[in-house]
Amino acid sequence: MTTPPKLPKSRQQLILAVLLSSSLLIWLDNTILTTVFETLADPVRGLGASPAQLQWATGSYTLVFATLMFTAGALGDRFGHRTVLATGMAIFAAASAYAAYAGEAGDLIAARAAMGVGSALIMPAAMAIMMWTFSGPARATAIGISSASAGVGMAVGPLLAGVLLDHFWWGSVFLINIPVAVLALVGIVTLIPNFRSPTPRPLDPAGLLLSISGLASLAYGLIRAGQMASWTPVDVWAPIAAGLVLLAAFVLVELRIRQPSLDPRLLARRMFGGGNAALGLLFFALTSASFYGAFYLQGALGFSPLEAGLAFSPAALGAVVGAPLGVRLVRRWSLRPVTVTALTTAGLAMGSMTLFGLHTPLVWNEIVYLVQGLSIGIVIGPVTTALMNTLPLERAGAGSAVTNTVRQTGSVLGIAVGGTIMSIAYRSGIEAALPGLPGLPGSALDQARVSAEQARHVAGVIHRPDLASAADAAFMDAMHLSAACTMLIALSGAVLLVIALRGDRRPPGSGPESDAPVPTTTASRSAQGS
Repeated sequence: MTTPPKLPKSRQQLILAVLLSSSLLIWLDNTILTTVFETLADPVRGLGASPAQLQWATGSYTLVFATLMFTAGALGDRFGHRTVLATGMAIFAAASAYAAYAGEAGDLIAARAAMGVGSALIMPAAMAIMMWTFSGPARATAIGISSASAGVGMAVGPLLAGVLLDHFWWGSVFLINIPVAVLALVGIVTLIPNFRSPTPRPLDPAGLLLSISGLASLAYGLIRAGQMASWTPVDVWAPIAAGLVLLAAFVLVELRIRQPSLDPRLLARRMFGGGNAALGLLFFALTSASFYGAFYLQGALGFSPLEAGLAFSPAALGAVVGAPLGVRLVRRWSLRPVTVTALTTAGLAMGSMTLFGLHTPLVWNEIVYLVQGLSIGIVIGPVTTALMNTLPLERAGAGSAVTNTVRQTGSVLGIAVGGTIMSIAYRSGIEAALPGLPGLPGSALDQARVSAEQARHVAGVIHRPDLASAADAAFMDAMHLSAACTMLIALSGAVLLVIALRGDRRPPGSGPESDAPVPTTTASRSAQGS
């Protein structure tokens, strides 16, 4: 059996720094996009994007991200995780330049899909490299620090977006990704061994096609429901039904393949499957809450992008503190009580938005965001570590792909379902209010029905503050409904976590490592050949 080269601790730390920059880049981009939503919806300062187009700007990214990750895991096992990580970083940088100069919403959606390809290659490779580089308690610490980098991205992203939008055009928020990607590429090439599985898995084109088409069809139907403000049209329920059938076919195909790229059997394990489902529901709720939270701060409350970034910063600070705190708490009180309590708290914090209004003091927003971020930070790192430790080491790429695919699928559904609930509820509210606003031109009525942002814009043009007030009221009712649904989703995740972690008393990283297969790297093969 080949033994991997023993990496000095200093090199392990440098590798971790490179992996953190990769994770930071993705979280930075995601939170930047949330801050720029309001600008993109503006017909003058942005692209005049409709709510459905904004859903697709996020959904195209997460859709590709979710469905390509299991293939990326197989590519890493076959060609080396460093190779896949470097390729993903290059694609992400090139797609960021494309997004920056998008001339219309369709171009931006395409660029975001290309960025999703890069992210899908980056995330499983980064997690697999971390699993190969560290073991035992050091692995739990590394994953906890990686989770904290997500909080740093959440903190820096909105603030950076606010500064850029105050001084430059909206495309600058994507150009900022390029220097970070270039620095990360240098570190990837010079520091990271090309870890790969000794038994690479075959590629799975049938599974890839079924998963992409199924999830895309499902997301299309859900978003279309928001555009139509109804679930009954054929072009709403037919894509949803087709998507579910295609996803069921995907599962059946993967079950029959000897070495599937995404093994559904992994999800049949109580802890791995249940824990991933809980994290998927958490990301569903988090994405939905971020979507309406951005429009609440910048649209309903009238914050500038920088002010909105500052308002979101307690959530990011909480995530930064919560990640290492979660590792320590779990070591003292075990995984289940700590993470279930934290996820329940996060759900209740999201639900508290049902009590917020146009005149709620900002301090209450900050307290809720801080509690929400702290709770989420406590959950993600320890649960991810525990789930990955249930798998043998040669399945690190496959397990990472499953974990990240479930999370991104939750994000796709969160933006699709959450945005659709918002759209339907807003449309219902504004339709009820419009008969009480006589004298509005037909074009103004059409714009008001699209979104609260366009209603406020046209209200300013035609000097009808009553239309803006009606749009604000309809938006707040829609946000309250979405917040209640988001809370229920997050609390459902907490229930699943209770079931998945039943009987588990080990802190993350304490599982046996001695039986794990030994990684093969390009360095060790060279040593063997000499």
